[in-house]
Amino acid sequence: MDLSWIHFVILIISGIIVGFINTLAGGGTIISLSVFMLFGLPPQVANGTNRVAVMLQNTTAVSNFAAKGLIDWKKSLLLSTSIILGSITGTLFAGVISNELFKYLFGIVIIFVGIMLVFKPDRWLKEKVQLLNRPIQWWHYLIMFGIGIYGGFIHVGVGYMLLAFLVLISGNELVKANAMKNFLVLTYIPFSLIVFTLQGNVNWTLGLIHAIGNIIGAQIGALMAVKRGALLIRYIMLVLMVIVILQLFGLIDPESVSEWLKKL
Repeated sequence: MDLSWIHFVILIISGIIVGFINTLAGGGTIISLSVFMLFGLPPQVANGTNRVAVMLQNTTAVSNFAAKGLIDWKKSLLLSTSIILGSITGTLFAGVISNELFKYLFGIVIIFVGIMLVFKPDRWLKEKVQLLNRPIQWWHYLIMFGIGIYGGFIHVGVGYMLLAFLVLISGNELVKANAMKNFLVLTYIPFSLIVFTLQGNVNWTLGLIHAIGNIIGAQIGALMAVKRGALLIRYIMLVLMVIVILQLFGLIDPESVSEWLKKL
């Protein structure tokens, strides 16, 4: 597709927002997929293209968190094997289903993330320090494998799942859990990106431009522990969810949107 200056602006600004949201919590990927699909990418290609920005975004976040000593490397590395294997499984499944089925599944995910936004998951993500020194159990690996399948398949909202595990089950305090979440995502994203690339489901041009914003947003999110604007961000995400749902039902034509953007 031919890109106009407004395409670049939207990709970078949305990337900044996504990188910031995903670094501090999760769910921001819904914005990336919404933008890519509005630019005319098929759902599967939007799903694969998103991995480019996520990988670079999390590389930035993890380097910052690691410098602050916030990552439990031993526990994170032990859990990473399960989530990597799960993500490869989920990515392979995503590559064989039809775009039509993916649209319906994506719609279900949008509803799930919307509920998470409305009920503010940070309210129930309370620290359980008494669990922190408990060794990893065999069923922990099964949970991580399941999260990996979901992350490899669509990724949207996987941050909430990882935070829930790392805080409620593993007992980490929220800041360290968030740092470990970013590291675990970084371990599996390259593998899913390779699979999507081999399947021809990655638009590298849009992905790399979007990644510029993601890196900036991740840098800001890792360095700042503020929550100002959280309500505004929720509203932005909810509005985008409505737009995507309208598109999935054929009420918005992405080609018309792309042509309109070129004229700006």
